[in-house]
Amino acid sequence: MKKALSLFILMILITAATAQSNYNIIPYPNSLIPKEGSFRFKKELGITYDKVFSSEIDLIKGIFKKELFTTLKYSDNGPVIVKKSKELSDGAYRIDINNQKIVITTNSKSGCFYALQTVRQLITLKSDGTYEISACTIDDSPQFTWRAFMLDESRHFKGSKIVKKMLDQMALLKMNVFHWHLTDDQGWRIEIKSYPLLTEVGAWREKTQLKYAPKDTPREYYNYPHGGYYTQDEIKEIVEYAAKRHIMVVPEIEMPGHATAAVASYPWLSSSNQNISVTGDFGIFKSTYNVADERVFTFLTKVLDEVMALFPSKVIHIGGDEVKYDEWNASREVKELMERENLKSPSDVQVFFVNRISRYIEERGFRMMGWNEILGKNVHEWSTVENSQQTLAQNSIVHFWKGEPALLKEALEKGYDVVNSNHWDTYLDYTYTRIPLEKAYNFSPLPDDIDPKLTKHLLGLGCQMWSEYIPKVSDMYRQVFPRIAAYAEVGWTKRENKDFLRFTTSLEVLKRHWDSIGITYYPDYLIK
Repeated sequence: MKKALSLFILMILITAATAQSNYNIIPYPNSLIPKEGSFRFKKELGITYDKVFSSEIDLIKGIFKKELFTTLKYSDNGPVIVKKSKELSDGAYRIDINNQKIVITTNSKSGCFYALQTVRQLITLKSDGTYEISACTIDDSPQFTWRAFMLDESRHFKGSKIVKKMLDQMALLKMNVFHWHLTDDQGWRIEIKSYPLLTEVGAWREKTQLKYAPKDTPREYYNYPHGGYYTQDEIKEIVEYAAKRHIMVVPEIEMPGHATAAVASYPWLSSSNQNISVTGDFGIFKSTYNVADERVFTFLTKVLDEVMALFPSKVIHIGGDEVKYDEWNASREVKELMERENLKSPSDVQVFFVNRISRYIEERGFRMMGWNEILGKNVHEWSTVENSQQTLAQNSIVHFWKGEPALLKEALEKGYDVVNSNHWDTYLDYTYTRIPLEKAYNFSPLPDDIDPKLTKHLLGLGCQMWSEYIPKVSDMYRQVFPRIAAYAEVGWTKRENKDFLRFTTSLEVLKRHWDSIGITYYPDYLIK
C-alpha cells in the first residue's frame, strides 16, 4: 500500500513553505487567476463529457482510482464538466473551478488531456480525508509545439518498463515528443526483419567502458556482456502507449556515421569492408556507411521502410552528426561518386547523401530530421574539413545541438524548421555543475534578436539523456530529474509567465510524487 501512495496522498507531508501555495503546477499555466473558495470531493466524483474525449477520460479514471482511490464515473449532471468549443486552438484549454463544479473547455483531445493533467496537479489532500482543488480560472496553451525528451538506449538498454515510466512522467509534465535514440556504435536496438543480424549481432557487446578517460590514457571497463533490443511488437506497444498520452515517438536511426554496430553485423556496409565487433568504448569512431554503394542505399531504405511502418509520427531522425571521413577519403567508390556528381569535399558527399535519404523519406509522407551537421557546416574542433557547397533539402528539420548561435539563426533565416537542443543548455548527461537547475529553467530556445517573422520555424526544444556512462536506471533518473521539469516549463510557459522561485516551490510537491514511484532525483543540497 505504501508504494501505491501518490503525489496527491503525499501532498499532506509537504513542507510548510510549499503548503502556502494552492497552485503547484508544472509547467505553470500561461494564465491563472485565483478565486475564493475551493471544490472538494472524496470517494466518488461524477463527470459529464463530450464522447469525443472518452479515451482521455478513461485514462484519468485509471489515475484517480490508482492514486486517489476515488471513482470517477459518468453522470449526466456531474460536477465535473468537459465540453468542446471551436473557439480554442489545438492543445489549448480553459478551466473554471468554483465551490460547486469544475468546467473544462477545449477544442481538441490534446487540450482535454493537458487540462486533466493540470487538474491532477491541483488536487491536495486535507486532514479530514477529502480532496480539495482551490478555485481559479485558467486559460492555457503551449508556447512551443515541440517539447521533447530524448532517451539514448544504444549505449545502455533500459527496456519497455522504464520507457513507459518515462512516458508517464512526460505526460504529467505535458511534454509531447519522445525522441528515441535506437542505433549507434554501441548497439542496434530495433528489430529489422529484413536484416536479422542487426539484432543478433549488433545488439550485443562484450564489455563497456566504465568512465571517461582522456585520449591516450588507459580505460576502465566492466567486463561482462551488455545488450538487448525491442521487437517490432514491443515498439508498436510503446508507440500506442505514448499516443494515448498525446506523445509522438520520433525514432533516431543513425546515418551515415555512428554505424559501428551495423557494420559489425554486415561488414559490406562500410567502405573498408572489415570484420569488426560492436564497440564497448565511447567516443567518435570511423565506421561509416559506404554511401557510394547502391547495396548500402538499398539496405538503408529497407531499414527505413520497416521503421516508417512502425512509427506514425511522420518524422524520422537520421542523426547525421560527428561523421569521420577517413573511410570515404580512402574509398575509390566514393571518389568516383564525387567526380560523377561534382562533389568537392567529403562534407559535400554527406549533404548529397542526406538529401537522397530525405527525398526517399519525403516520398513516403514523412519528414527527415537530423543534427545540425546535416547543413554541411563544420562545427567540430577535431575536423579540418571545409563547409559543404551543397544545399540541404528544404523540408528537413534541423536539430541544433552544436556550434555558434549564428548557425541556428542562419537556418531559421533560410526557412528551415529548427528544434533547439544546444548541448550547453539541454544535455542531461552533463553534470549539475555544468547545467544547474536554474540554468536549465532559464534556457530559451528562441534567440533574443531573431526576426519575429521567423519564430514560426522554431518548433521548440529537446532535452537529451545520453547514456554512455549511465549504466544504472537510478543514475539515469538522477541526471534527468528534476531538470526535466524545468525543460517542460521552458517548452510550455511563456518567458514572461515564468518564475524560478515559484517553480522550485511547486517542485517540492512533484518530488513527493517521484518518491512514491521510485524515481530518484538529484538532491537539493547538491544543486547549485
